[in-house]
Amino acid sequence: MNILITGGAGFIGSNLALKLIDKGHKITVLDNLSSQIHGVEASQSSPLYQSIINKVRFIKGTVTAKEDWEHALEGQDIVVHYAAETGTGQSMYEIQKYVDVNINGTSIMLDILANQPHRVKKIIIASSRSIYGEGRYKSAELGYVYPKHRAEEDMDNGDFDVKFPGCGSLELMPTDEDSKIHPSSVYGITKQSQEQMIMTVCPTLGIQPVAFRYQNVYGPGQSLKNPYTGILSIFSTQIKNGNDINIFEDGKETRDFVFIDDVVDATILGIEKEEANGEIFNVGTGVPTDVITVARGLIDNYGVDVPINISGNYRLGDIRHNFADLRKIKEKLGFDPKFSFQQGLKRFTDWVNTQEVESDSYAKSIEEMKSRGLYK
Repeated sequence: MNILITGGAGFIGSNLALKLIDKGHKITVLDNLSSQIHGVEASQSSPLYQSIINKVRFIKGTVTAKEDWEHALEGQDIVVHYAAETGTGQSMYEIQKYVDVNINGTSIMLDILANQPHRVKKIIIASSRSIYGEGRYKSAELGYVYPKHRAEEDMDNGDFDVKFPGCGSLELMPTDEDSKIHPSSVYGITKQSQEQMIMTVCPTLGIQPVAFRYQNVYGPGQSLKNPYTGILSIFSTQIKNGNDINIFEDGKETRDFVFIDDVVDATILGIEKEEANGEIFNVGTGVPTDVITVARGLIDNYGVDVPINISGNYRLGDIRHNFADLRKIKEKLGFDPKFSFQQGLKRFTDWVNTQEVESDSYAKSIEEMKSRGLYK
Protein backbone atom coordinates (compact mmCIF):
# COMPACT_ATOMS: atom_id res chain seq x y z
CA MET A 1 0.00 0.00 0.00
CA ASN A 2 0.92 3.65 -0.30
CA ILE A 3 1.23 4.96 3.26
CA LEU A 4 1.74 8.57 4.32
CA ILE A 5 3.41 9.14 7.69
CA THR A 6 3.22 12.74 8.87
CA GLY A 7 6.08 13.49 11.24
CA GLY A 8 7.70 10.44 9.68
CA ALA A 9 11.24 11.67 10.28
CA GLY A 10 10.57 11.70 14.02
CA PHE A 11 11.29 9.01 16.55
CA ILE A 12 8.22 6.80 16.20
CA GLY A 13 7.52 7.73 12.60
CA SER A 14 10.96 6.83 11.25
CA ASN A 15 10.98 3.47 13.03
CA LEU A 16 7.51 2.71 11.69
CA ALA A 17 8.53 3.75 8.16
CA LEU A 18 11.50 1.38 8.09
CA LYS A 19 9.45 -1.59 9.28
CA LEU A 20 6.65 -0.88 6.78
CA ILE A 21 9.23 -0.66 3.99
CA ASP A 22 10.52 -4.09 5.00
CA LYS A 23 6.94 -5.35 4.63
CA GLY A 24 6.77 -4.06 1.06
CA HIS A 25 4.81 -0.84 1.49
CA LYS A 26 5.64 2.46 -0.26
CA ILE A 27 6.13 5.24 2.26
CA THR A 28 5.73 9.00 1.90
CA VAL A 29 6.93 11.19 4.76
CA LEU A 30 5.74 14.75 5.42
CA ASP A 31 7.94 16.42 8.03
CA ASN A 32 9.17 19.95 8.80
CA LEU A 33 12.42 18.68 10.38
CA SER A 34 11.96 20.72 13.56
CA SER A 35 15.30 21.93 14.90
CA GLN A 36 14.12 21.16 18.45
CA ILE A 37 14.14 17.47 17.51
CA HIS A 38 16.61 17.17 14.63
CA GLY A 39 19.12 19.95 15.27
CA VAL A 40 19.81 22.98 13.13
CA GLU A 41 20.83 21.03 10.03
CA ALA A 42 18.93 17.73 9.87
CA SER A 43 20.88 16.34 6.93
CA GLN A 44 24.03 16.50 9.06
CA SER A 45 22.80 16.18 12.64
CA SER A 46 19.72 13.93 12.63
CA PRO A 47 20.22 10.15 12.60
CA LEU A 48 16.44 9.73 12.38
CA TYR A 49 16.24 11.72 9.15
CA GLN A 50 19.33 10.03 7.76
CA SER A 51 17.84 6.59 8.45
CA ILE A 52 14.93 7.15 6.04
CA ILE A 53 15.96 9.75 3.50
CA ASN A 54 16.88 7.44 0.62
CA LYS A 55 14.14 4.93 1.38
CA VAL A 56 10.99 7.06 1.36
CA ARG A 57 9.37 9.75 -0.75
CA PHE A 58 10.24 12.74 1.44
CA ILE A 59 8.31 16.02 1.48
CA LYS A 60 9.69 18.80 3.63
CA GLY A 61 6.60 20.68 4.67
CA THR A 62 4.22 21.45 7.46
CA VAL A 63 0.77 20.18 8.43
CA THR A 64 -0.32 23.81 8.85
CA ALA A 65 -0.03 24.37 5.07
CA LYS A 66 -2.89 23.14 2.88
CA GLU A 67 -0.68 22.81 -0.21
CA ASP A 68 1.74 20.52 1.65
CA TRP A 69 -1.15 18.30 2.72
CA GLU A 70 -2.55 18.17 -0.83
CA HIS A 71 0.85 17.18 -2.20
CA ALA A 72 1.38 14.51 0.47
CA LEU A 73 -2.12 12.97 0.32
CA GLU A 74 -2.07 12.37 -3.41
CA GLY A 75 -2.30 8.63 -4.16
CA GLN A 76 -2.24 7.51 -0.50
CA ASP A 77 -4.17 4.50 0.83
CA ILE A 78 -3.33 4.95 4.53
CA VAL A 79 -2.40 7.97 6.64
CA VAL A 80 -0.51 7.64 9.94
CA HIS A 81 -0.72 11.06 11.57
CA TYR A 82 2.21 11.64 13.95
CA ALA A 83 3.12 15.26 13.17
CA ALA A 84 2.58 17.24 16.36
CA GLU A 85 4.16 19.46 18.97
CA THR A 86 4.74 17.14 21.92
CA GLY A 87 6.15 18.80 25.07
CA THR A 88 3.65 18.77 27.94
CA GLY A 89 5.32 21.57 29.91
CA GLN A 90 6.13 23.64 26.84
CA SER A 91 2.51 23.44 25.72
CA MET A 92 1.47 25.50 28.73
CA TYR A 93 3.17 28.65 27.40
CA GLU A 94 3.45 28.03 23.63
CA ILE A 95 -0.28 27.59 23.43
CA GLN A 96 -0.99 29.02 20.00
CA LYS A 97 1.72 26.89 18.38
CA TYR A 98 0.42 23.68 19.94
CA VAL A 99 -3.17 24.43 18.96
CA ASP A 100 -2.18 25.49 15.45
CA VAL A 101 -0.03 22.45 14.67
CA ASN A 102 -1.99 19.76 16.49
CA ILE A 103 -5.60 20.84 16.08
CA ASN A 104 -5.55 23.10 13.03
CA GLY A 105 -3.12 20.82 11.19
CA THR A 106 -5.48 17.88 11.66
CA SER A 107 -8.49 19.96 10.60
CA ILE A 108 -6.79 20.91 7.32
CA MET A 109 -6.26 17.23 6.46
CA LEU A 110 -9.87 16.35 7.23
CA ASP A 111 -11.16 19.34 5.28
CA ILE A 112 -9.23 18.24 2.19
CA LEU A 113 -10.49 14.67 2.51
CA ALA A 114 -14.07 15.92 2.92
CA ASN A 115 -13.98 18.18 -0.12
CA GLN A 116 -11.50 16.75 -2.63
CA PRO A 117 -11.14 13.39 -4.42
CA HIS A 118 -8.86 10.91 -2.64
CA ARG A 119 -8.35 7.19 -2.10
CA VAL A 120 -7.52 7.18 1.62
CA LYS A 121 -9.26 4.28 3.33
CA LYS A 122 -7.79 4.36 6.85
CA ILE A 123 -6.26 6.95 9.18
CA ILE A 124 -4.20 6.08 12.26
CA ILE A 125 -4.05 8.93 14.76
CA ALA A 126 -1.33 9.08 17.41
CA SER A 127 -3.25 9.96 20.54
CA SER A 128 -1.70 10.02 24.00
CA ARG A 129 -2.11 8.88 27.58
CA SER A 130 -2.03 12.61 28.39
CA ILE A 131 -5.71 12.90 27.45
CA TYR A 132 -6.60 10.97 30.61
CA GLY A 133 -4.92 13.43 32.94
CA GLU A 134 -4.57 11.57 36.21
CA GLY A 135 -5.12 7.84 35.92
CA ARG A 136 -7.86 5.70 37.41
CA TYR A 137 -8.03 4.99 41.14
CA LYS A 138 -10.22 2.92 43.44
CA SER A 139 -11.52 3.93 46.83
CA ALA A 140 -13.30 1.89 49.50
CA GLU A 141 -15.99 4.54 49.71
CA LEU A 142 -16.84 5.33 46.06
CA GLY A 143 -15.30 2.62 43.88
CA TYR A 144 -13.52 3.93 40.76
CA VAL A 145 -12.68 7.64 40.85
CA TYR A 146 -10.79 10.06 38.62
CA PRO A 147 -9.00 12.77 40.64
CA LYS A 148 -8.59 16.30 39.32
CA HIS A 149 -5.49 18.47 39.49
CA ARG A 150 -3.55 18.30 42.72
CA ALA A 151 -3.69 21.40 44.92
CA GLU A 152 -0.66 23.71 44.81
CA GLU A 153 -0.92 24.19 48.57
CA ASP A 154 -0.51 20.44 49.16
CA MET A 155 2.46 20.17 46.80
CA ASP A 156 4.12 23.25 48.33
CA ASN A 157 4.02 21.30 51.60
CA GLY A 158 5.58 18.20 50.03
CA ASP A 159 2.31 16.25 49.75
CA PHE A 160 2.20 14.98 46.17
CA ASP A 161 -0.39 12.21 46.48
CA VAL A 162 -3.70 12.52 44.63
CA LYS A 163 -6.90 13.04 46.58
CA PHE A 164 -10.60 12.72 45.91
CA PRO A 165 -13.42 14.30 47.94
CA GLY A 166 -15.12 11.88 50.29
CA CYS A 167 -12.41 9.25 49.99
CA GLY A 168 -9.64 8.02 52.22
CA SER A 169 -6.60 6.35 50.67
CA LEU A 170 -6.73 5.65 46.93
CA GLU A 171 -5.51 2.50 45.16
CA LEU A 172 -3.87 3.10 41.78
CA MET A 173 -5.54 1.10 39.00
CA PRO A 174 -4.71 0.59 35.32
CA THR A 175 -6.41 3.15 33.08
CA ASP A 176 -8.69 1.60 30.45
CA GLU A 177 -10.07 3.19 27.30
CA ASP A 178 -13.41 3.96 28.97
CA SER A 179 -11.75 5.97 31.73
CA LYS A 180 -12.57 9.63 32.18
CA ILE A 181 -10.95 12.03 29.72
CA HIS A 182 -9.75 15.12 31.61
CA PRO A 183 -6.37 16.31 30.31
CA SER A 184 -4.24 18.48 32.57
CA SER A 185 -2.16 20.27 29.90
CA VAL A 186 -2.68 22.10 26.62
CA TYR A 187 -0.84 19.25 24.91
CA GLY A 188 -3.36 16.77 26.33
CA ILE A 189 -6.25 18.95 25.21
CA THR A 190 -4.89 19.09 21.65
CA LYS A 191 -4.41 15.31 21.52
CA GLN A 192 -7.96 14.81 22.75
CA SER A 193 -9.20 17.16 20.02
CA GLN A 194 -7.17 15.37 17.34
CA GLU A 195 -8.52 12.00 18.39
CA GLN A 196 -12.12 13.15 18.54
CA MET A 197 -11.96 14.87 15.14
CA ILE A 198 -10.52 11.76 13.49
CA MET A 199 -12.95 9.35 15.16
CA THR A 200 -15.94 11.61 14.38
CA VAL A 201 -15.25 12.82 10.83
CA CYS A 202 -13.60 9.81 9.18
CA PRO A 203 -16.65 7.49 9.28
CA THR A 204 -18.70 10.16 7.47
CA LEU A 205 -16.12 10.07 4.65
CA GLY A 206 -15.94 6.29 4.32
CA ILE A 207 -12.54 6.25 6.02
CA GLN A 208 -11.76 3.84 8.87
CA PRO A 209 -10.25 5.61 11.91
CA VAL A 210 -7.96 4.02 14.49
CA ALA A 211 -6.61 5.85 17.55
CA PHE A 212 -3.64 4.71 19.63
CA ARG A 213 -3.21 6.26 23.05
CA TYR A 214 0.54 5.82 23.44
CA GLN A 215 2.10 5.80 26.89
CA ASN A 216 5.70 7.05 27.39
CA VAL A 217 7.56 5.79 24.32
CA TYR A 218 11.36 5.38 24.48
CA GLY A 219 14.21 3.58 22.74
CA PRO A 220 17.22 3.92 20.43
CA GLY A 221 16.93 6.90 18.14
CA GLN A 222 14.99 9.08 20.57
CA SER A 223 16.09 12.70 20.28
CA LEU A 224 18.82 13.59 22.76
CA LYS A 225 18.60 17.25 21.67
CA ASN A 226 15.09 18.00 22.92
CA PRO A 227 15.02 19.21 26.57
CA TYR A 228 11.23 19.49 26.63
CA THR A 229 10.11 15.88 26.34
CA GLY A 230 11.39 12.35 26.98
CA ILE A 231 12.54 11.77 30.54
CA LEU A 232 15.03 9.02 29.60
CA SER A 233 16.70 11.27 27.04
CA ILE A 234 16.75 14.25 29.40
CA PHE A 235 18.29 12.22 32.24
CA SER A 236 20.77 10.56 29.85
CA THR A 237 22.01 13.94 28.60
CA GLN A 238 22.43 15.14 32.18
CA ILE A 239 24.37 11.99 33.15
CA LYS A 240 26.60 12.13 30.08
CA ASN A 241 27.47 15.74 30.91
CA GLY A 242 28.28 14.79 34.50
CA ASN A 243 25.43 16.91 35.83
CA ASP A 244 23.10 16.17 38.72
CA ILE A 245 19.77 14.55 37.89
CA ASN A 246 16.96 16.78 39.08
CA ILE A 247 13.89 14.74 40.02
CA PHE A 248 10.60 16.51 40.55
CA GLU A 249 8.31 15.96 43.52
CA ASP A 250 9.46 13.00 45.66
CA GLY A 251 10.48 10.76 42.76
CA LYS A 252 7.66 8.32 43.41
CA GLU A 253 5.54 9.54 40.49
CA THR A 254 5.11 6.77 37.91
CA ARG A 255 4.72 6.35 34.16
CA ASP A 256 4.21 3.41 31.81
CA PHE A 257 7.37 3.24 29.67
CA VAL A 258 6.84 1.35 26.41
CA PHE A 259 9.69 0.37 24.07
CA ILE A 260 9.70 1.70 20.50
CA ASP A 261 9.61 -1.76 18.86
CA ASP A 262 6.42 -2.61 20.75
CA VAL A 263 4.82 0.68 19.70
CA VAL A 264 5.67 0.05 16.04
CA ASP A 265 4.29 -3.50 16.20
CA ALA A 266 1.03 -2.27 17.77
CA THR A 267 0.67 0.41 15.11
CA ILE A 268 1.19 -2.06 12.26
CA LEU A 269 -1.54 -4.26 13.74
CA GLY A 270 -3.80 -1.21 13.54
CA ILE A 271 -2.89 -0.67 9.91
CA GLU A 272 -3.33 -4.29 8.84
CA LYS A 273 -6.19 -5.63 10.96
CA GLU A 274 -9.82 -4.86 10.19
CA GLU A 275 -10.59 -5.56 13.85
CA ALA A 276 -8.89 -2.22 14.61
CA ASN A 277 -11.29 -0.20 12.46
CA GLY A 278 -13.23 2.42 14.39
CA GLU A 279 -11.50 1.54 17.66
CA ILE A 280 -9.36 3.31 20.27
CA PHE A 281 -6.51 1.43 21.97
CA ASN A 282 -4.07 1.98 24.79
CA VAL A 283 -0.46 1.12 23.91
CA GLY A 284 1.90 0.54 26.82
CA THR A 285 3.28 -2.24 29.00
CA GLY A 286 0.67 -2.14 31.75
CA VAL A 287 3.45 -1.65 34.32
CA PRO A 288 4.03 1.57 36.32
CA THR A 289 7.67 2.57 36.89
CA ASP A 290 8.65 5.39 39.24
CA VAL A 291 11.09 8.13 38.29
CA ILE A 292 13.69 7.18 40.91
CA THR A 293 13.87 3.69 39.36
CA VAL A 294 14.41 5.29 35.95
CA ALA A 295 17.25 7.49 37.20
CA ARG A 296 19.01 4.68 39.07
CA GLY A 297 18.64 2.31 36.14
CA LEU A 298 20.26 4.82 33.79
CA ILE A 299 23.14 5.51 36.19
CA ASP A 300 23.77 1.78 36.63
CA ASN A 301 23.71 1.10 32.89
CA TYR A 302 26.04 4.00 32.05
CA GLY A 303 28.38 3.29 34.97
CA VAL A 304 28.54 7.02 35.66
CA ASP A 305 27.83 8.03 39.24
CA VAL A 306 26.13 11.42 39.35
CA PRO A 307 24.11 12.81 42.28
CA ILE A 308 20.34 12.34 42.24
CA ASN A 309 18.63 15.46 43.55
CA ILE A 310 15.05 14.80 44.65
CA SER A 311 14.12 18.45 44.68
CA GLY A 312 10.49 18.63 45.72
CA ASN A 313 9.94 21.02 42.83
CA TYR A 314 6.95 20.42 40.61
CA ARG A 315 5.44 21.55 37.31
CA LEU A 316 1.87 22.70 36.99
CA GLY A 317 0.04 20.33 34.64
CA ASP A 318 2.05 17.24 35.58
CA ILE A 319 0.15 14.16 36.72
CA ARG A 320 1.09 11.78 39.53
CA HIS A 321 0.37 8.35 38.03
CA ASN A 322 -0.96 6.72 34.87
CA PHE A 323 -0.43 3.25 33.43
CA ALA A 324 -2.30 1.40 30.74
CA ASP A 325 -4.93 -1.31 30.91
CA LEU A 326 -4.06 -3.43 27.85
CA ARG A 327 -6.96 -5.88 27.86
CA LYS A 328 -8.67 -4.36 24.82
CA ILE A 329 -5.65 -4.30 22.50
CA LYS A 330 -4.67 -7.81 23.59
CA GLU A 331 -8.14 -9.21 22.92
CA LYS A 332 -8.90 -7.39 19.66
CA LEU A 333 -5.48 -7.17 18.01
CA GLY A 334 -3.44 -9.84 19.79
CA PHE A 335 -0.88 -7.27 20.94
CA ASP A 336 1.42 -8.21 23.80
CA PRO A 337 4.50 -6.08 24.59
CA LYS A 338 7.74 -8.00 24.20
CA PHE A 339 10.11 -5.72 26.12
CA SER A 340 10.25 -5.23 29.87
CA PHE A 341 11.51 -1.86 31.08
CA GLN A 342 14.86 -3.39 32.06
CA GLN A 343 15.31 -4.98 28.62
CA GLY A 344 14.32 -1.81 26.79
CA LEU A 345 16.48 0.37 29.02
CA LYS A 346 19.57 -1.74 28.23
CA ARG A 347 18.97 -1.36 24.49
CA PHE A 348 18.41 2.36 24.89
CA THR A 349 21.55 3.01 26.95
CA ASP A 350 23.68 0.81 24.67
CA TRP A 351 22.57 3.05 21.80
CA VAL A 352 23.19 6.29 23.73
CA ASN A 353 26.75 5.10 24.40
CA THR A 354 27.37 5.14 20.63
CA GLN A 355 26.22 8.76 20.26
CA GLU A 356 28.08 12.03 20.65
CA VAL A 357 27.32 13.73 23.95
CA GLU A 358 24.76 16.48 23.40
CA SER A 359 24.90 19.75 25.33
CA ASP A 360 22.62 19.80 28.36
CA SER A 361 20.05 22.55 27.73
CA TYR A 362 17.56 21.26 30.29
CA ALA A 363 18.20 24.18 32.67
CA LYS A 364 17.07 26.58 29.94
CA SER A 365 13.74 24.77 29.59
CA ILE A 366 13.22 24.93 33.36
CA GLU A 367 13.97 28.66 33.41
CA GLU A 368 11.37 29.18 30.70
CA MET A 369 8.75 27.49 32.87
CA LYS A 370 9.89 29.21 36.07
CA SER A 371 9.67 32.65 34.48
CA ARG A 372 6.03 31.94 33.64
CA GLY A 373 5.09 30.64 37.09
CA LEU A 374 4.67 27.03 35.87
CA TYR A 375 7.61 25.57 37.81
CA LYS A 376 7.43 25.67 41.59
